[in-house]
Amino acid sequence: MNHLLLTLLTFLPLAGILPVLLMKDAKQVRWTAAAVCFVEMLLSIKLWMDFDSSAATTLGKSVFAIDLSWISAGAFQIHYAMDVDGISVLLILLTGILGFVACLSGFGVQKNVKGFFAMYLLLLTGMVGTFAATDLFLFYVFWELMLLPMYFLIGLWGGPKREFAAIKFFLYTLVGSVLMLGAFIAIYFQMRGLKLEPGEWAFSIPAIMTHHASIFAGNEVIRTILFVGLFIGFAIKVPVAPFHTWLPLAHVEAPTPISVILAGVLLKMGGYGLIRMAFPWFPDVVVEAWPWLATLAIVSIIWGALVAMAQTDWKKLVAYSSVSHMGYVLLGLATLTQAGVQGAVLQMFSHGLLSGMMFLLVGVMYDQVHHRDMGRFGGLATTLPKYTFIAMIGFFGALGLPGISGFIAEMMVFFGSFGAPLPHAQTVTIIATAGIVLGAVYILVMIQKIFFGKARERHEHELKEPSSREWAMLAPLAALAIWVGVYPATALKVTDKDVSAWRTTFDEHLPRDTGNLPGGGK
Repeated sequence: MNHLLLTLLTFLPLAGILPVLLMKDAKQVRWTAAAVCFVEMLLSIKLWMDFDSSAATTLGKSVFAIDLSWISAGAFQIHYAMDVDGISVLLILLTGILGFVACLSGFGVQKNVKGFFAMYLLLLTGMVGTFAATDLFLFYVFWELMLLPMYFLIGLWGGPKREFAAIKFFLYTLVGSVLMLGAFIAIYFQMRGLKLEPGEWAFSIPAIMTHHASIFAGNEVIRTILFVGLFIGFAIKVPVAPFHTWLPLAHVEAPTPISVILAGVLLKMGGYGLIRMAFPWFPDVVVEAWPWLATLAIVSIIWGALVAMAQTDWKKLVAYSSVSHMGYVLLGLATLTQAGVQGAVLQMFSHGLLSGMMFLLVGVMYDQVHHRDMGRFGGLATTLPKYTFIAMIGFFGALGLPGISGFIAEMMVFFGSFGAPLPHAQTVTIIATAGIVLGAVYILVMIQKIFFGKARERHEHELKEPSSREWAMLAPLAALAIWVGVYPATALKVTDKDVSAWRTTFDEHLPRDTGNLPGGGK
């Protein structure tokens, strides 16, 4: 069962497309898709529960590993190879949870219901496969597989500017994919020229990790070019400023369930690519690029927050907040410290829960009033006290309130950054904390406009509290955000050993004299 689990997780949504297309009634289509996503969530929970977090996982050698020859033509070898470590387990768990929640949100879709859920299930297959693949070619297949359904889900079921948003998303992602592909091809031919051990092959991600120092060894220029190509390809997906401009429009025009998946999972795939490939394959370049990486992280954090402050569209504010919050992920990874990288991974998980929850909250209200203009709300705390209560958990979690998951994630990033054995790490950390202040400003102003004061507009219909289906979407995310905020070991213990092993890749490239740095980079 262990060897089949990742295959089941990956291809169950794909198998679910056939019964969805065979259903004649829209209600049957919705519940069939929900049943598939529910089983997918249960399988992701089983993966998390069965994962042995007591030891670092070597990709390709865990009890979940599967390795079958797929395409063989002389020296050209491609394997169907899948496995997980603690980092990918946590992200697959996040995908399973949000996949089910967003599917319930999709019950409100009325146009071409079969097509919507077929595309949605195909998207789930691409996301899980990306987190599980350990063959570089297979990884790229799953990465590109996400592009097609997301393009149609935005372009056919989105808002008034859906075509432009879909094309912009497609073009940005395609540019990133081309840069990644160029780097992958160069790395592949370098791997073919090396003496590989039995069980290794040129497309093997674990093998590339083992032999990373031999990839264009001594040619710093080419190694830098390859790192930049991979970094931009993944940074577009994160997104890191200035590669972020596709995101707000895609969020605003996408239907609510797709906004949840886009913010909750797809952005994390960029961070996962940085962790799995770009950073550990070129550790010498990463250490030298610290000033640039730190600058991009700070720009993302502060610029995203400043632009969020200027928004009047509720959904666009949440979209720009994602740019700011994902900036902490880049900062945490760039510190190369245990606390910083752990914080970055936890931030990805926490942001997935909280951003998904915030987009759902916006969607619940949009379905009733059919607008997102914050200036036209007011007084919801009096009119809808239950909705306000659940909303406060989501928005205060995004603000960084202690006791909710966002707080511990950001604090770990700051602790790791301040103690990093890198130039001006303390200064970088102090500047980055401005994002906390700016985040408090736009979140509190938004709360004041929407939930307090007097109602600024009489709505055509009486506003209603969330339905039972909407509570089924919101309550679990709120509970998880609080649970992880109170007991973060739930997530941290899964990734601790693997992050520690990941960090050792950079040890020989870091400055030796760390005695005058707080924490010594630990």
